[in-house]
Amino acid sequence: MKKILQRLFQQEYLSQKEAKEILIQIAREEFNPAHIAAFLTVFQMRPIATNELIGFRNALLELCLSIDLTDYDSVDLCGTGGDGKDTFNISTLAAVVVAGAGYTVTKHGNYGVSSVCGSSNVLEKLGYTFTNDEKKLRHQLDQHQLCFLHAPLFHPAMKAVGGIRKALGIRTFFNLLGPLVNPIQPNKQMVGVSNLETVRLYQYVLQQTNKEFAIVHALDGYDEVSLTGEFKIITPRSEERLAPKTVGQQQHDAIALHGGATVDAAAKIFLNILEGKGSQAQNEVVCTNAGIAIQRFNPKKELIDCIEEAKDALLSKKAYHNFKQLIQ
Repeated sequence: MKKILQRLFQQEYLSQKEAKEILIQIAREEFNPAHIAAFLTVFQMRPIATNELIGFRNALLELCLSIDLTDYDSVDLCGTGGDGKDTFNISTLAAVVVAGAGYTVTKHGNYGVSSVCGSSNVLEKLGYTFTNDEKKLRHQLDQHQLCFLHAPLFHPAMKAVGGIRKALGIRTFFNLLGPLVNPIQPNKQMVGVSNLETVRLYQYVLQQTNKEFAIVHALDGYDEVSLTGEFKIITPRSEERLAPKTVGQQQHDAIALHGGATVDAAAKIFLNILEGKGSQAQNEVVCTNAGIAIQRFNPKKELIDCIEEAKDALLSKKAYHNFKQLIQ
């Protein structure tokens, strides 16, 4: 590791093969925590290269717990995180709404590292029991079109660096890997990215897959469609710059999207929205993101119509009742 660190400190880049091998060694706990922390922080000082990201992704997928749910036509909604905006759990709520609208969701997620409350924090607080048992996950998908894949149960490498990431408390390249390493590799994906540089990185990586994907980025720095201004949607076929009014929504102030300062507060906001007590801003942001995910199942359908499907699932409480039954 010392030699690798010296190369990286001299602004050298890793090959795809080297990146894969190093992450496999990290997963096997062959390096001490100080070296791993130094390795992670290198990528705070310079952008990660495409070959490095692909190598890290390939390592995690090779090492992950083998589970086969590919017979389900499903979508993952997962952002890179680390945008520093402290919003409520938009993508997780959107996932619940998509399932409530009748589409299958296999959402990958983890505890928050650089935020107060990640998707796993809020789901655990609300009573969801994480599992890597394929039969249980299949039952959830068959009955509720929804399951959550808690990253540490599937990825030993993530578990090996979990304590170090928590101690650092900053965004690392593992934030970038999260959306790329869903253990079942669903054929559809919506991923939120907080900066344009990473958008291009994801675009290149995802275009090499057969996924029906949408990369979303708010131009004011959110890793989701925030409706606080213009945003981009990039798919395998197009790249659009849109305003909230273009998709039939209002523009909202950032304060309206603020999440709770604790996991308890975040969970309360989550339930309030599902129970139909959300503000206009909260509802519209959740449904817009859910609508983009729904559109992955029928890309020719107008986004406004997909958003309306999401609104029906949320406001009719279909999403709430489905989630409540899943928890029970």
